[in-house]
Amino acid sequence: MKDGKGESPAANTLAATTRMGRYRWTVCALLFAATAINYVDRQMIGVLKPTLKNEFGWSEGDFATIIFWFQLAYAVGYVGFGRIVDVIGARAGYTVAILIWTVSHMAHGLATSITSFALARAGLGVGEAGNFPAGIKAVTDWFPQRERAYAIGLFNAGANIGAIVTPLLVPFLVLAFNWRVAFYLTGVFGLLWLVAWRILYRHPDEHPHVSAAELVHIRQDPPDDVQTLSWARVATYRETWAYALGKFFIDPIWWFFLFWLPGYLFERYDMDLKTFGLPLAAIYLISDVGSIAGGWLSSRLIASGYTCNVARKVTMLLCAVCVLPIFFAQSIGSVWGAVAVIGLATAAHQAFSANLYALPSDIFPRSAVGSVIGIGGTVGAIGGMGMALFTGHVLDVTGNNYSVLFAIAGSAYFLALLVVHLLSPRLSRVRAR
Repeated sequence: MKDGKGESPAANTLAATTRMGRYRWTVCALLFAATAINYVDRQMIGVLKPTLKNEFGWSEGDFATIIFWFQLAYAVGYVGFGRIVDVIGARAGYTVAILIWTVSHMAHGLATSITSFALARAGLGVGEAGNFPAGIKAVTDWFPQRERAYAIGLFNAGANIGAIVTPLLVPFLVLAFNWRVAFYLTGVFGLLWLVAWRILYRHPDEHPHVSAAELVHIRQDPPDDVQTLSWARVATYRETWAYALGKFFIDPIWWFFLFWLPGYLFERYDMDLKTFGLPLAAIYLISDVGSIAGGWLSSRLIASGYTCNVARKVTMLLCAVCVLPIFFAQSIGSVWGAVAVIGLATAAHQAFSANLYALPSDIFPRSAVGSVIGIGGTVGAIGGMGMALFTGHVLDVTGNNYSVLFAIAGSAYFLALLVVHLLSPRLSRVRAR
């Protein structure tokens, strides 16, 4: 039996008599830091786009081609890492992922052509694909259901911190050294994080710093009905495709924001390497608020007695509504007016994403969460590949007019929520069949 707030009497009694630790939030902090580093490494090519276009004479289509190869590798890596972390766990899976992406990130400093940049980006894509499967797996292991969206929102906020740091740090490194050195120096962050991860992270059942009370709190949800599901079995569930198609609609929009916003600010508002960093950082600072607020809201609704189905979908609907003003971004003459509208959209994306990321752990047994995340990430990356090529074509044809692209962004979240609801109207937990 559980009380009205979702905890069992045993958990309440033990928590009352024993001081419950909070080591799970240390784990969340590690995931936050990894995601921030992931996005510094990922976004650098977007921030350096004007510099690299100038040096190498790239067109929008050339830049889109490099992004395409990153996303193709990301798509392949995501589904692979999804299964890998289910088999070897978050600790080992994250170790492999960050080694691959850090080496590939630093290899950008050696690139001299579109081909060599594409190869470095492909390696980065494979490694970075492991971040979210391993991170969501760790959250599933360390947090009960009612805290997961909030924890995911917190660690996903690291994406925005990475996106804030990049336009502030990278221009400084480029002006102080050059763009090649910037890749080498930022690669050190990943190596330092890996040392901390290997020292601090273990599964909660094996961790010496987890109290008995905290372990009961983490394990308060009913045990999984299904202990193992093969990748092939996971792919047959409608609920898998509810998550995956949701990712298909929203991930390309985030890629668009991440890789093309720096160039948009450069061109639309006549900015340069010294001046565009603050507006771009402001957009992602607003996004951070959305990431945390979106996870908090659905977790709060669940704690107040609403079903997971209602809490997640109401939150996602509110987020979709908040993206709508992006339709008018191209017509805004003030850079700070554009920051407000685009920032609201990116914040809503992060809030929507935090809840979408929580769905696999809501619906599937722990042993299958990584596989579902992997399938969804691959499908989302496939959508991103198409969006990259489409964006490059539209900008080349229209002379860098973003109106069509912003209109697509404004519609995508309603489509994502619709497909989630149609394929999983109750977000019921899966049963073996």
